[in-house]
Amino acid sequence: MKGEDMQKKFLTVVTCMFVLATSSIYAQQSEKKKIESIDDLPRHTYKVTGTLTELITHEIAFKPFAAQVRADIEKDLEDYEIEDKTTLKDFYGVLINLDMLSGNYDAALRRIRKVQELEDKSADKLTKNLIDEAIIQAHREVGQKNDNVYKKIFSQSLSQAIEKLPWEVVQERIEYIKGDMDLYGKNVLLGLIQSQYEPGVEKSHQIGNDVATQVIGARYLIEIVLPLKEHIIEVLGQHITANRVEKPNMWKERSVDISHVSNLQPVVIAIWDTGVDIGVFPDQLFVNDKEKINDKDDDNNGYIDDVHGIAYTLDMEKTAKILYPIEHPERLSEMKQMIKGLNDIQSAIDSPEAAALKQKIATVNPEDVKPFIEEVTQFALFIHGTYTAGLAAEGNPYARILVARFTGDYRTIPLPPTIEEAKKRAKACKETIEYFKANGARVVNMSWTGTLRATETALEVNGIGKDAQERAKLAREMFDIEKNAIYDAMKNAPDVLFVTSAGNENDDIAFEDYYPNAFVLPNLLVVGAVDQAGDETSFTSFGERVDVYANGYEVESYIPGGEKMPASGTSASSPNAANLAAKLLALNSSLTPEQVIILITDGADQNESGRMLINPKRSVELLQASRIR
Repeated sequence: MKGEDMQKKFLTVVTCMFVLATSSIYAQQSEKKKIESIDDLPRHTYKVTGTLTELITHEIAFKPFAAQVRADIEKDLEDYEIEDKTTLKDFYGVLINLDMLSGNYDAALRRIRKVQELEDKSADKLTKNLIDEAIIQAHREVGQKNDNVYKKIFSQSLSQAIEKLPWEVVQERIEYIKGDMDLYGKNVLLGLIQSQYEPGVEKSHQIGNDVATQVIGARYLIEIVLPLKEHIIEVLGQHITANRVEKPNMWKERSVDISHVSNLQPVVIAIWDTGVDIGVFPDQLFVNDKEKINDKDDDNNGYIDDVHGIAYTLDMEKTAKILYPIEHPERLSEMKQMIKGLNDIQSAIDSPEAAALKQKIATVNPEDVKPFIEEVTQFALFIHGTYTAGLAAEGNPYARILVARFTGDYRTIPLPPTIEEAKKRAKACKETIEYFKANGARVVNMSWTGTLRATETALEVNGIGKDAQERAKLAREMFDIEKNAIYDAMKNAPDVLFVTSAGNENDDIAFEDYYPNAFVLPNLLVVGAVDQAGDETSFTSFGERVDVYANGYEVESYIPGGEKMPASGTSASSPNAANLAAKLLALNSSLTPEQVIILITDGADQNESGRMLINPKRSVELLQASRIR
């Protein structure tokens, strides 16, 4: 294979030229172009003559495509100096999939070792490519892909590998791997590709790097992994059943409840999210007493009926409806059961809801995936704001929730991004932050992230742009309009503390240039996610921009209607930190955002991975012991 030839040539050159001074080697290395941000990454475009489904399932179509992707990645690794570990892991991950598909197991194993070396999260380092290594071991011993003996050796190899791992470290990852396997299926994978990317390909007849990666990943799963699905689930399930332990919940002993403290100042917490069911929090609402519910703008501030907050539609038009609209409210009960089933599957919990969802997944057709994904996404958007509000206000009778609703697009093919849309979104964001300032918001929770990749993808799935490079340029222009507007508005609100999630992409937020979590502002706190025992989650993004970590794993909070539901994500860890900030402000209303951040960061303590975990009790003690009055 090409990768092996390149490696042999490199070793030959090193041997023959050993007498050269090491300075010449360093000079060669310095000629590489340095990748410092997502904008520096090379973009590649691949022509698609048929459909993506054909590309995934037909060897004749896939082989030349795979060869081109491999050549591009290997050349990028040769030509560029890439320090971002996530990017390197992604590049090697694609090559591993291609090596596995071509039967080049030695090359795959070498790259697996490189990925493991690059991994900083201890649990991921231990569990990365577990299934691949067991497959390689089985092929080396038997060599027959579909033979019963091969499958038996694979199961034994996988089981033995898991037995060697420290269960208390890898439990969550093993549960997630099993959950993914329960959800994977050929029709599901093809349906995801068809619903998200096929329409764009029909217009442009091309795909970029990220979609190419997903195409290769889908073929790898279908051809290599899914034939072993039952064996993987059985082995993982046996180890989970035999070893599962309930991690101690460290957050209970750290929590602070100020319900018993009298005569404190109310604190306005803005929930800038997908809307809130205000009926769930009747005694904890911000009230604009200059406004009435009468379909009029009584206080002439540009918003109608903004008694408890404001809202914008998907088209960035102002609306009085502060709860995300849902198309089929009669299906809410069914959707709640489905979401519970999804959460249970991801946590390897056997429940009636999980069993029902597995049965549904097993019988789904590719064309049914799109409506299923869109319905689940719409329900997630419907509950998201109420969920974060519940966490932000918990244990704080002085919290006053100000609702600021934006409207996320639940469709697999979102509206085509345009400069005009970006300007409208930027204007709405500025207006929203001005509203916070005008109405005394002290804390704003932002459990969301704007990403350049998402903008590029939205352009691609809508068939916009002649190639990947043009899409990258267009995306950057649109992205910066929104990013700069939000940055300026936050900077010009120095008395407001903004608390935002790190994101769930498991990457360095500074390299990816996310907003608002990559901003450097004195009134911004960025929060990553750990679990109930303080161990870093597999999904949380990271990097120097992340200030602290909070509980973001299976955290229970309210959803519309008043029921409670557990969920995982930095969307949970962010309002947990916002909750602490609001309690500190209730205890001392004179605190500035900078002082609140200092109390939170100084009160935090390190876990074994060096992540700083919030400690509400300790932060309150620091406030009480300080001279701040």
